[in-house]
Amino acid sequence: MASYRKRGKIWRAELYRDGQRESASFPTKAEAVAWATQREQELIGGQLPENTVRQALRRYAREVSPTHKGEQWEIARLGLMERDPIALLRMDRLKASDLAAWRDRRLKAVSGASVAREMNLLKSLFEVARKEWGWLKTNPLVDVKRPASPPSRKRRITADEIQRLTAGFGLSEGDAAETATQRTGLAFLFALETAMRAGEILGLQWRDVRPKFVILPKTKNGDSREVPLSRRARAILDALPGDIGPVFNVETQVRDALFRKVRDRCQIADLHFHDSRAEAIWRLSKKLDVMELARMIGHRDLRSLMIYYATSADELADQLG
Repeated sequence: MASYRKRGKIWRAELYRDGQRESASFPTKAEAVAWATQREQELIGGQLPENTVRQALRRYAREVSPTHKGEQWEIARLGLMERDPIALLRMDRLKASDLAAWRDRRLKAVSGASVAREMNLLKSLFEVARKEWGWLKTNPLVDVKRPASPPSRKRRITADEIQRLTAGFGLSEGDAAETATQRTGLAFLFALETAMRAGEILGLQWRDVRPKFVILPKTKNGDSREVPLSRRARAILDALPGDIGPVFNVETQVRDALFRKVRDRCQIADLHFHDSRAEAIWRLSKKLDVMELARMIGHRDLRSLMIYYATSADELADQLG
């Protein structure tokens, strides 16, 4: 049985088993735990500890997910996995066939893209269990085929739809947005102007607003970036009350519910809030070159933006004169 003590900035692991006592010091507790776990395995003949997948899911949610930006999503998905039969299996006996069966069960409930994201989460969990916890010798997910990637979504938003949504959200030119419904509508229109992600918009703070741009201290890829504002985007900010705290002052779940409610009331089919980002990128591609666009929206891979610069032969001929 191992015990751990911290002395200053050093963690000391002490292991006592079958009359043998060993100890070692490490700069972090994680390293101390990993060493002790490995030594225990060696002392009992290389056998792995008898932990279940459920125990791994709970430990990952408790120790690892809080260090990630997508903590809430991860913990929710880990909770769902706990309710699957795979949670009862032992980690050291987990096979690729067990995970393939789990994948096929999930594909009956959610899309291939959702299953692929959950497989990424499991892959990370198994790597931590292998490298740091000593619960696995190999990652059993390596040999499991991932679901086919769905075709990219290409939903354009028409001027008529924007006009109907504007009216549906109760927005009028020059009026301040006092209700959550109005602020949700303005967030959608702001996305069309800036190509910012929904999370970036709802997380925007007044302290990061400048006269002609806004600052995003930490984005999805971990970088900060400055997003220039069009005249229309600045007018949207002027319609929002307050000067401290969150600019739009709407929680994610509230925004989701209100957007769906207004969209359905306006009888607009197959439209998601996130479609606003792609629509904005299409529009910006007519004004900015690919390098400028990549800088504005925070894309590192220029190839992923080339679809927005697809030009027909007729258009090219007109440009040639």
